[in-house]
Amino acid sequence: MTALDPLARFERVRQRSMLLVAPLSDEDCGAQSMPDASPLKWHLAHTSWFFETFVLEALESQFIPFHPAFRMLFNSYYNGIGARHPRAQRGLLTRPGMADVRAYRQDIDQRMTLLLRSDLDDTERAQLADLLELGLQHEQQHQELMLTDVKHLLAHNPLLPAYLDAPLGLASPLALAAPQQAWLAFDGGLTDIGFEPGVSSDSEGRGFCFDNELPRHLAYIAPFELAARLVTNREFLDFIEAGGYRKPDLWLSEGWDWVCREQIAAPLYWQCDDEAQWHEFTLHGLQPLALARPACHLSLFEADAYAHWVDARLPTEAEWECAQNAVDARSGAGAASGLTMGEQDPVRHLHPLGATHDGLAQMFGCCWQWTSSSYAPYPGYRAARGALGEYNGKFMLNQYVLRGSSCATPPGHARASYRNFFPADARWQFTGIRLAR
Repeated sequence: MTALDPLARFERVRQRSMLLVAPLSDEDCGAQSMPDASPLKWHLAHTSWFFETFVLEALESQFIPFHPAFRMLFNSYYNGIGARHPRAQRGLLTRPGMADVRAYRQDIDQRMTLLLRSDLDDTERAQLADLLELGLQHEQQHQELMLTDVKHLLAHNPLLPAYLDAPLGLASPLALAAPQQAWLAFDGGLTDIGFEPGVSSDSEGRGFCFDNELPRHLAYIAPFELAARLVTNREFLDFIEAGGYRKPDLWLSEGWDWVCREQIAAPLYWQCDDEAQWHEFTLHGLQPLALARPACHLSLFEADAYAHWVDARLPTEAEWECAQNAVDARSGAGAASGLTMGEQDPVRHLHPLGATHDGLAQMFGCCWQWTSSSYAPYPGYRAARGALGEYNGKFMLNQYVLRGSSCATPPGHARASYRNFFPADARWQFTGIRLAR
């Protein structure tokens, strides 16, 4: 695929954010369902704040902020920038309204366009290119959060409204058969892990990575097997019906405390009606539970308990990346192979598909996959200086790594070295289970 020029790509990414809110009312965009989720209005403003604060303020001649208060209102976690509005109170920001946020985005878009078309010296041009790429990758991260946050919001509405009226559709012909889980063997050994500058790329040939994917380093991996596909709803329902949520011996201690405290008895968004029929709330509305689709919206605790139940385990992040790299090497593909698998446009399909081919399936574009690896810096990791150094490094504690991507991940945003991370009890993202042994 031919890479777009910087301005065209900027416009495409920015337009996609607005396309994501097109099915929603202003009221939908202003509400907040929990502290971990943000109103979509806030996401739209914050992604503009990022370009204003880190790009325009650094490179625009005679910089003037759109609104001085926005520096505080839409700062997420950058202590180096200054004060922040409390995360849990973002839903209380009835002002500015959606019209003001749209005007803010339009202003930032116009000024970024002028900057991209302006005459800059070589140093400024290189700085702009780096900051632009980071800003676009940052906005794509928020595009995924916009979908998962609004799903959580709509699920709390007694009307259970659909984000999209389009039908959910079939899982896939192969998935409907719900075949027995297959296992793929990998030799392990010494292998390179992490982003490889000059080689790794996304589906449009860009060599971007976040700092937590660096530096590339050697890791020793013992021989292992990886499940060919993700755990299905049918298989996880078997776990429930076997009393999996009532057996403390399957659970990590903190996980069992979480199950008891929160009275967890099923994945997030699963509902069992009076006739003992299971349904699942999706972005397409409440749907009968599709048994061949992958089980999703599971915490690390649930994933680990299920793995214990079937006498398996979760893979390490090094095993996951080693397996994907081995498949790429066998197929002669680059690091970005499979990135379009299951990835959807925002107006199409927004729920994980079942496995669509034999071999190592559903690595990308389906569900983020929990690993047993704590989110920690790679050997030799260095955070960037200044406020941008707060992007990843300061979160490397009490979180676990997820690999792959989900049906909500923007096309072209995934790669084999990508390290997503969440606390062990998080499950509002599209998170599923791939087993190892």
